[in-house]
Amino acid sequence: MAEIKVPELAESITEGTVAQWLKKTGEYVEKGDYIVELETDKVNVEIISEESGIIQELKANEGDTVQVGETIAIVNAQGAAVEQPKAVEAAEEKSVPKEKTEASQAEQPKVQEDPSVTKQFPIASPAARKLARERGIDLAAVQTNDPLGRVRAQDVAAFEQKKAAAPAQPAQAPKAATSTPAAETDNRVERVRMTRRRQTIANRLLEVKQNTAMLTTFNEVDMTNIMELRNRRKDAFQKENDVKLGFMSFFTKAVVAALKKAPLLNSEIQGDQIVLKKYYDIGIAVSTDEGLVVPVLRDADRKNFAEMEGEILDFANKARNNKLSLSDLQGGTFTITNGGVFGSLLSTPILNGPQVGILGMHKIQLRPVAIDAERMENRPMMYLALSYDHRIIDGKEAVTFLARIKALLEDPESLLFEA
Repeated sequence: MAEIKVPELAESITEGTVAQWLKKTGEYVEKGDYIVELETDKVNVEIISEESGIIQELKANEGDTVQVGETIAIVNAQGAAVEQPKAVEAAEEKSVPKEKTEASQAEQPKVQEDPSVTKQFPIASPAARKLARERGIDLAAVQTNDPLGRVRAQDVAAFEQKKAAAPAQPAQAPKAATSTPAAETDNRVERVRMTRRRQTIANRLLEVKQNTAMLTTFNEVDMTNIMELRNRRKDAFQKENDVKLGFMSFFTKAVVAALKKAPLLNSEIQGDQIVLKKYYDIGIAVSTDEGLVVPVLRDADRKNFAEMEGEILDFANKARNNKLSLSDLQGGTFTITNGGVFGSLLSTPILNGPQVGILGMHKIQLRPVAIDAERMENRPMMYLALSYDHRIIDGKEAVTFLARIKALLEDPESLLFEA
């Protein structure tokens, strides 16, 4: 017998939720096969079988919370598990007449070629499985263009759209005599269980609001020069580095430079002590279908524009395909979030605890700006928001921090001279 246990996930994660069993009791598994998908606070993890054999028992149901080290399945391993199917096949061959066996073998290829027959557990990414489970979609019915036959999240979304576009079936006449107000109300309400990640996000945001003296201050930046520089250099930049030149690298550079002038914003509170951090791991907030995640750009002060843009693009692709690892999400000394990509003009971002500062970027919008006492021009402007923990950061330091970022972004070439 071999026990399948919940492995060590990360230092800060001690439990997970059984999202989906990929194998069932009595099914044969090879060593290394995925048998269950666990949903943790940050990412989904697929657990493999360490032995070949027959799954004898599943000790947890889908939706159950399981602890690290807990046994969740029993596999009847090695010889007994491998020999059992052979013994059954031999017994069946002896008990079935030769004529029926030959007829069955002759018909077998036709069954295998039948497109309606599919695997019970199609090969699919964790994101695809989760989306299908939440939308009530059978993965076996989803078609994919992946050469390996792997169902992806976009395949599930496309299947749902196609299904929604199909002609609706005629609705049954309502049974007026048996309907009740309660039943009608139930038909108009859908209850969806919160994912573990959404529950964690909710709890942490509430904890930050309750346990910090959070305050937000604002400024605005004229994006004219940074947009002109980007337009002038983006083609050569992409040709040389094989990655597009976006705005996030400029903002990250400016944030690091400003943090060096305002070190308290790169710290955290532990009891009655302030922990000042002499490194710059910048969290970049990324929105996914399952909630906000914050992968960390490590040692941002040592990276050039191309390295930053490459890592940020990699984070976005991983987040989209639910491939972010726990190591991508751990730590961070300061966070940048960009609501502008969704059209947000102004917001007050909530701290990503235990950090004490977060910068909010917003939509670039043409607005009339006074150039001097006699001239007005339409300029591409962006509001910046800095939320901070007022317990250790004063308004003066916060305003100085934002003013420093504004000055650097309005003269983007000055970023080249920042240490």
